Amino acid sequence: MNIALLLEMAAEAAPGRTALVCDGKRWTYGDLLAAARGAFELIQQSGAEYVALLDESSEAAVIAVFGAALAGVPYCPLNYRLPDADLAALLGRIAPALVIGDEERVLRIAGDQDHTVLSREDFTLKAQETVPADDAREYDPGEGVAIQLFTSGTTAAPKAAILRHSNLLGYILGTVEFASADEADAALVVVPPYHIAGISALLSSIYAQRRIVMLPGFSPERWLSLVEEEAITNAFVVPTMLARIVDAMDRGASAAIETLRAIAYGGGKMPLEVIHKALERFPRAGFTNAYGLTETSSTVALLGPDDHRAALASSDPRIRARLTSLGKPIPTVVMEIRGENGEVLPPGEAGEIYVRGEQVSGEYKEKSALDPEGWFPTRDAGYMDEDGYLFLSGRADDVIVRGGENMSPGEIEDVLLTHPAIADACAYAIPSVEWGEAVGVAVVTREDHVAPDEGELRELVRARLRSSRVPEKIAFLPELPYNEMGKLLRRKVKDVLAG
Repeated sequence: MNIALLLEMAAEAAPGRTALVCDGKRWTYGDLLAAARGAFELIQQSGAEYVALLDESSEAAVIAVFGAALAGVPYCPLNYRLPDADLAALLGRIAPALVIGDEERVLRIAGDQDHTVLSREDFTLKAQETVPADDAREYDPGEGVAIQLFTSGTTAAPKAAILRHSNLLGYILGTVEFASADEADAALVVVPPYHIAGISALLSSIYAQRRIVMLPGFSPERWLSLVEEEAITNAFVVPTMLARIVDAMDRGASAAIETLRAIAYGGGKMPLEVIHKALERFPRAGFTNAYGLTETSSTVALLGPDDHRAALASSDPRIRARLTSLGKPIPTVVMEIRGENGEVLPPGEAGEIYVRGEQVSGEYKEKSALDPEGWFPTRDAGYMDEDGYLFLSGRADDVIVRGGENMSPGEIEDVLLTHPAIADACAYAIPSVEWGEAVGVAVVTREDHVAPDEGELRELVRARLRSSRVPEKIAFLPELPYNEMGKLLRRKVKDVLAG
């Protein structure tokens, strides 16, 4: 099966229903399907082996996803925030491609790579004007690669993560009911198009026949305005976005938000203070924490709305702690926590998170990361409690190993964030002659507080955790580095402080 079937089914069931709104333009499901079929013709004529997008979210991204799927060519959205040299290298790895978006930049940095380059406007117009040459034309059956996404490549060259049609359909068909959205339902999408969360949000809403409202460049004020203007019912944000939205509301930004009944978040760690405030600011909305990876076609665990409200209202520390969890695995995947030797760990013991299921690709163009039984090692460290709730400790590579004892940076950060003067914290490994590794922390002080004494912070950690967790080095920074999805760039903190 081909992922384009999702759009074909939606267009056949309700061709005149509004499918997409972007920059004031509206597209019906019938419009999008016709444009996707026109894009198929453009792709065939170009001889491209990939369809790349170098642009913000727009109708061109939607048309390109399904046009590429119909043509049997991998869709490869690129991070337009990358430096020229890095971007040129990625373009070289997918040549020859039909590249949509920043025409001037592509020709300047990769003009010798034999790409066909079209601006967003030209691609969209040509796709609309191009009529399939044969009404009986056969499209790709969807047995190959649908999406190729380059990993962030923080320590090495980016890997090309492969998602096949079967992986993406395994996720959508297992989690979304066809045509389940009312005609008034609208999803606000602000995630960059090169992130799996943006792609899965698009596919999910298309299959549910929900109206998609795109916000290419995020600002909390514009986000709130669109909620009111388009009567948004569903939204997905990353933690840093939600923090900015709540802060804007605290500073007086307002909008009619009564229609907003579902807010999902993911992509990074959600500070407790932010989710507490958000639950108060959006009392009618159900919050969902979604945990997933590119290699798993998006979400593999969910903390649902009932869990959020129950945790907020409870006086039981065990239940309140669930606000910091990722919830439980979704029904379509199996999850295990494994130790260093591959053994399955009991509840409460931290190890590496492994997942398996039809939606799990675990595949790169370079090689597959699946073990013989189909399990994918996420490289995320975490544990599951006795009730099956998943708690994330950080990346497995970020674990601090002090004298043979594994320590989670997350547990140290959580303690530091209980201090009223600390706005943000990052724990990381520093070299130690005696222990091999020791704990270093970088903290950000709140604007309206005086920086606490280092001894005070060490005593706070000692009182809550074992003495081995007490930081040997404490650095005060004006801010911590995050990527656009709200993930803390821990290694960048280490590099800055080492320099």
